[in-house]
Amino acid sequence: MTQPRALIIAGPTASGKSALALELAERFGGTVINADAMQCYRELRIVTARPPPEDEARAPHALYGVLPAAETGSVAWWREAALAEMAKARLPILCGGTGMYLRALTQGLSILPEVPAGAREEARARLADLGPERLHATLHPEDAAKLRPSDSQRLARALEVFLATGQSLTAWQREAPRLPPAPYDFRAILLTPPREQLHPAIITRWGLMRAQGALREVGALVEQGLDASLPAMRAHGVPELAAEWRGEISAAEADRRAIAGTWTYTRRQATWFRHQELVAPTAMHRINARIAGLAQFSERISPEIFAFLQSDG
Repeated sequence: MTQPRALIIAGPTASGKSALALELAERFGGTVINADAMQCYRELRIVTARPPPEDEARAPHALYGVLPAAETGSVAWWREAALAEMAKARLPILCGGTGMYLRALTQGLSILPEVPAGAREEARARLADLGPERLHATLHPEDAAKLRPSDSQRLARALEVFLATGQSLTAWQREAPRLPPAPYDFRAILLTPPREQLHPAIITRWGLMRAQGALREVGALVEQGLDASLPAMRAHGVPELAAEWRGEISAAEADRRAIAGTWTYTRRQATWFRHQELVAPTAMHRINARIAGLAQFSERISPEIFAFLQSDG
């Protein structure tokens, strides 16, 4: 039986994914489904560059702003929610830069054990006490070899699995049963803009976030008194604006740190996507240009994407 088609639009931060997804959703009657881990959080519209209400009104959008910042999203949660939205869509358009989410659809997902609340709380307490780099040094060697010392969320996840089961997270991922790839004919468009275009784009976007009220948005989040280890509290720009809100650093220093941190992450994202095969090579289309807006998309890229989506390859 022929599988329904689904489209992935992936790439690094500030590469133009949302603009392209919106244009394609309007042209093909699609639904834009969020595949960015931070755009899931309700309180973070501005600082995560979620599509504005006027864009959401032009085409159906799903899984944007659906989780409170006090909760922790997961790959398994997102996969289940995405599949539910895909089933309702004429053409699902998965848009985002969280590669692990996209791989969970196209390549399947290991079924990991349920972690008791006590193990989760102990892992978060150790993270808060030791900090990510010192916590990294205490992990099972298999997990330590795979995880960056700065990736506090995944460090805590690895520790809580080990505390709950006595096995490394890596061993569970290797040996656990897997959910199969989603039953769709996936096509992927990967935006790979030149790095010299990305850095100015990040600076420009940060300025727009400032003007739109990013500091007030993060200040409201700070006033909730949430655990600093929660994913929403570590979204790009949030720690820096939170420090500014508390009077610990100047606005200029917050800008400098946030832009530098986003740029470092964006380079890692671009490298990851270059070396990953989300789908078969014949189902992947790469665009080596930044899509600055819908006019540029329509004039320069529309014909080749239209042909790619209509092809049977």
